[in-house]
Amino acid sequence: MNSAVEQEPGRRVTTLELFFDLVFVFTLTQLTVLLAGDLTFATAGRVALVFVVLFWMYGAYAYLTNQVPPDRPSRRLLLILGMGAFLVCALAIPRVFDDTGVVFGLGFLTVVIVHTALYTRSHGRDSIWYGVPNSVAALAVTAAGFLDGLAADGLWLLVLVLQFVTPFFAEHGPGRADGQRSAAEMRAQLGSLDPAHFVERHGLLLIVAFGESVIAIGTGIGRLPLTPGLVGGAFLSLALAVALWWTYFVRDEEAAEAAFRATPAPSRWRLAMNAYYYCFLPMLLGIAYLAAGLKKTLGHLTEHLHTGPALALAGGVALFLAGDVAFRAVLRMHPLRFRATAAPVALAATLLGVHVSAVAELFALVAVLVTMLAVEAREARRPTAAAVS
Repeated sequence: MNSAVEQEPGRRVTTLELFFDLVFVFTLTQLTVLLAGDLTFATAGRVALVFVVLFWMYGAYAYLTNQVPPDRPSRRLLLILGMGAFLVCALAIPRVFDDTGVVFGLGFLTVVIVHTALYTRSHGRDSIWYGVPNSVAALAVTAAGFLDGLAADGLWLLVLVLQFVTPFFAEHGPGRADGQRSAAEMRAQLGSLDPAHFVERHGLLLIVAFGESVIAIGTGIGRLPLTPGLVGGAFLSLALAVALWWTYFVRDEEAAEAAFRATPAPSRWRLAMNAYYYCFLPMLLGIAYLAAGLKKTLGHLTEHLHTGPALALAGGVALFLAGDVAFRAVLRMHPLRFRATAAPVALAATLLGVHVSAVAELFALVAVLVTMLAVEAREARRPTAAAVS
């Protein structure tokens, strides 16, 4: 069994899939713009709500192209149509709770319809078990665009409920006479993903999202004179993004692929959902919050920050670390304690931004991450040293 898993061929992510991811990350850019324009808890909550809804369908497309590769013109054209629909959603985001909610909803409905149509290529009529709840969710988002206040918020919350129960429908929906066996077969089919492609696809999404933090550095500086202090703040901001990159890409990505290869196909479906949807959500949201904080901070490096920008910076880092700890726990990757400790320490750096200066907070966040990584690296070398002696 294990040897068979190890011999599975790995498929690379196609350039069209990467193009798709670039368009999707524009939604993250727009959410950053929305948050930077009003750094309050209410806006941060709405940003999280919109992103949870959108990322659900991104994850569905990542799973889709893993099982239905865009290797022929009809599939490529449908995937490009899905890209266009995500673009419509992204364009509507800045005023989605004001006057573009219906446009957002119709774009989202198109995203769902294209996804369901493509998934019939691998799952046939069983696609109905996630196509229908996803479509109802899209219609609820569209209806929310006609309303405001508690009624609109209620419909958005309904969408979250529908998305969280859809995996149950997909896993247990097929209702043949031997229902018990058909559910097992469905899990095996859903879990027949290519680990190399799946892990690489989400890693590429993460690296493109990191690009948003780099763009935020340029946006935050704008037309300000490039003084030595401002250039130093830009380097500190880049070091912060690089440290977060190091946190995931130096060890986690390869270990994640190994964990998927060691997992039987029927169990991969649930593992993929837990690791690359539920755990990736806070990691990506953390990058968005961090980018919004950088935009509002770089022009005020020596000043005391307001609570919003200071919390966006430190909270973004802490949220990323919390997601990564959950990611490692799901995939049984160790150690966890250093990152679990670093998350609240990073959040506490908010106090430095509010009471000392923005540059003090940036320096502290970089120091926390570098220390965490250094201690982890030393811990990883200990067994090797003991074995040599």
